[in-house]
Amino acid sequence: MNASEIELDVNPADVCKLIELARDFHTQEAVVLPDETSDQDLDMSGIARDGAPTHPVRDEFRTIVADLEPRQQIELAALLRLGRGDFTVEEWDARMAETGDAWSGRMVDELLDQPLLADHLSAGLERLGHSCD
Repeated sequence: MNASEIELDVNPADVCKLIELARDFHTQEAVVLPDETSDQDLDMSGIARDGAPTHPVRDEFRTIVADLEPRQQIELAALLRLGRGDFTVEEWDARMAETGDAWSGRMVDELLDQPLLADHLSAGLERLGHSCD
């Protein structure tokens, strides 16, 4: 299979938006919470009810990914792997199935934890003949 035979279900424009958000997220300085906070301070400190830190760019990234269909989410993860060089375009179908088997909702955060996420997604898109330019 070559790049021209692969038709993405995920809109490349959506992937480009996620690339933009990933670049923004990874260029932000880390949020540092004070050592001592009262319960009232914690309510306003950027901590979500589940204890996870909130971040507007991360939240927007999560929302966009959550709005994608499951196959589109899997394609996003596969694009990361393709761009990272984990497999070739010719292996796309087999690796999509493998990526789907490993995909879970928690992987959204794992995607953002990849410091080169934007570069890898961009490279994956390019290998399939798409560009964010």
